[in-house]
Amino acid sequence: MITGLLFRDSIISAANNISNSRQAVDALNVFPVPDGDTGTNMSMTITAAAKEMATLDDDCTIEEASAKCASALLRGARGNSGVILSLIFRGFSKGFRGLTSAGGKDLANAFKEGVDAAYKAVMKPTEGTILTVIRKASEAAQEMAEIQDDPLEVGFAALTAAKEALAKTPELLPVLKKAGVVDAGGQGLVLVFEGMESVWRNGVIIQPLDGSGVTPVSMPSKATVAAASDDIEFGYCSEFLIEKSENAKEKDPLKLRAYLESIGDCVVVVDDSSIIKVHVHSNCPGNVIQAGLKYGQLINIKIDNMRYQHANADVGVKDGDKVIEPEIKEPENEYGFVAVCAGEGLEELFSDIGADTIVSGGQTMNPSTDDILSAIMKTPAKVVFVLPNNKNIIMAAEQAAPLAKDRDVRVLPTKTIPQGISAMLMFDETVSADENQMSMLSAAEGVETAQVTFAARDSEVDGKPIKQGEIMGLCNGKIKYIGDNITDIAVKATHKLFKKGEHSLITIIFGDGASEEDAEVVEKALYEKYGSDVEISIVNGGQPIYYFIISVE
Repeated sequence: MITGLLFRDSIISAANNISNSRQAVDALNVFPVPDGDTGTNMSMTITAAAKEMATLDDDCTIEEASAKCASALLRGARGNSGVILSLIFRGFSKGFRGLTSAGGKDLANAFKEGVDAAYKAVMKPTEGTILTVIRKASEAAQEMAEIQDDPLEVGFAALTAAKEALAKTPELLPVLKKAGVVDAGGQGLVLVFEGMESVWRNGVIIQPLDGSGVTPVSMPSKATVAAASDDIEFGYCSEFLIEKSENAKEKDPLKLRAYLESIGDCVVVVDDSSIIKVHVHSNCPGNVIQAGLKYGQLINIKIDNMRYQHANADVGVKDGDKVIEPEIKEPENEYGFVAVCAGEGLEELFSDIGADTIVSGGQTMNPSTDDILSAIMKTPAKVVFVLPNNKNIIMAAEQAAPLAKDRDVRVLPTKTIPQGISAMLMFDETVSADENQMSMLSAAEGVETAQVTFAARDSEVDGKPIKQGEIMGLCNGKIKYIGDNITDIAVKATHKLFKKGEHSLITIIFGDGASEEDAEVVEKALYEKYGSDVEISIVNGGQPIYYFIISVE
């Protein structure tokens, strides 16, 4: 049987295993544009879960361990690959619900739930990806469970099938075959399963390799000292999870939050599908516990006396050890905005046009679901529009939206910075949320985006070889031009998108590696081409990775 202890240790092993191979998985990405690479995103996602696993006791059940793992993965998910990984394990948690330990048929059912959760979340599933790998693993698990109810054999059958499916991904995706690589997401998933298998079959937690840059996950120190002053108003820090019960006296978590705010501060009440996460500072932890029990049974209860901790601290608290409480603002305004971007100029621009909260991120810096959720909770609005401004962040934003139970969150699937800017400029506070959502989406879809960046790796696109470091011009995300001059490529990419009679406005946003003089060179060339048919603006975005981001409207 797979116990909670085995599951706990297997997640830690899985996190270390994929982290050891993170750069190798990143290198499998066939698209040469520097982005939040698959190995890095999956590694960071499951490491968030491993850290939570390390807090569990040895006698935890598999239900408890898998639920905590799923919740941590959801909040730590980065990039599309990280979100899909979190959904697979959310399915596992559903399959293990109500179990102390899992047999072979239980594990096979968990795989099936994981496949269902992953496929449902992807609008247009593509075979030859991580989805194919998990589906084939699940099918093999079902077949083995019919033969013998042994979780080790079921798990081994799933891992074997996953490896075989991974090897065949180039046959399903021509772009992989041409590049001579397997799917990066599928490879990451196999590494996760290999790390788990090491514990289940051999009892060995894979450890970080020397020089890998991986920080091993271990049990937290019991001597952690709260960053509190001598005049702490509320002395007890209470944290726990509520496992919801159908027969509970109370159902609405907002009532729990309101009560906790009346007796304490630093209140966090996060409602997930089957779990409510609670954190509060109060002087009456007993009352907090009693309030939580009205919603279901409590697990992972932790109560710290912060005054005692502070008075008995032998050493000062390091800056990196301080616990920073999440900031939560009441939804007082009707509308608010969260925008994801990187670069001082872009952050200032989004703030100027109405963004309440900025999440720092974009290419190579995909924020987690929790990062986006925190930004939503800091936005004091009843309706919060979220603009991911990057195709690899949309799924994480969509996962964050339902976690903010006390406000209406609308994710606008903006794939570029210019789309986000145009969407925000279309906002009209005098009309309804639905009307705004439609008009903002329409505005975003009407924007053409050119981007100028560098090749992060050797690759081949449409039969053309690309060398690492070469300059690339992208038109709506597709590589169209390769060269060695950023201004020449910028002009060509803009020409490709601009249509006389249809477009009249061009905005040139220059970032790191480009100067205002470079932007003016591009501006001059475009004016020479289009004359009075175009209006051109120049913005200092300060964004990393992209020399230029150019919008055509």
